[in-house]
Amino acid sequence: MNTQTAVTSKWVKTKVLVRSASLASHIPETRRLNAGSLKKLLKRHGMIYVKPDSGSLGIGVMRIDRKKGKWIVRAGTGRSSFATYRAMFEWLRERMKGKTYLAQKGIHVLRHQGRPFDFRVMIQKGKKNGWKVTGVAARVAHPRKAVTNGSQGGSIYGAKSLLKRTAGPKQATRIMKKFNRIAYKTAHRLGTVYPRMNELGIDIAVDRQHRPWILEVNTRPDPCPFTKLDDPSMIREMIRYARGYGRTYNLHCGKARRGT
Repeated sequence: MNTQTAVTSKWVKTKVLVRSASLASHIPETRRLNAGSLKKLLKRHGMIYVKPDSGSLGIGVMRIDRKKGKWIVRAGTGRSSFATYRAMFEWLRERMKGKTYLAQKGIHVLRHQGRPFDFRVMIQKGKKNGWKVTGVAARVAHPRKAVTNGSQGGSIYGAKSLLKRTAGPKQATRIMKKFNRIAYKTAHRLGTVYPRMNELGIDIAVDRQHRPWILEVNTRPDPCPFTKLDDPSMIREMIRYARGYGRTYNLHCGKARRGT
């Protein structure tokens, strides 16, 4: 029987993680979205992502930039421009439909062929040997979208091979080690608060100074990105670990693309 604890609120998970000093420095400034908090974050950072507090697959995620006195919102493949903050926020509020949203500092991430990419790190708990990182994959955004999710048309690449291309071999090794450290610290922190938790999918972005940032943590992660990798060993191990705590995966994964 699967006793996995699923925590759907991104805000709740963020509040748990920022109480860890070692993790807090890897979490972009995040606030519950309202007219005041969004304005402050845009003034401070210039580029913000807004997303539903509960949700997955990149649905509802929008990017907002302040450029040349205008506010630019990217949602899906669309792009809207507003002359005033008030007009932009009214438009945004209509899209939110009364749901709770979060505003998060935007990270200027590494790019491949001009497209932003980030990483999904999978960590699972075995009955005997505790937490283990079972896979890392890179997700490159669809050419006309600001989100990297495979379900939104993103392409999946081997993490280290893509990092070697964009950051060089030495930095690729260093960054991969940082991913591991962040994953174990995240699992320990959330596992302490939610002892029945047994798998996490951690979305990590890397900025142009090669610093990793935790974008969000999924407590019911979709393993589909890993089915698109040339090396099947990661998905096999995920299935084996999941079987140990009673979860089976639906591996009919049509939307993500295999990177070339």
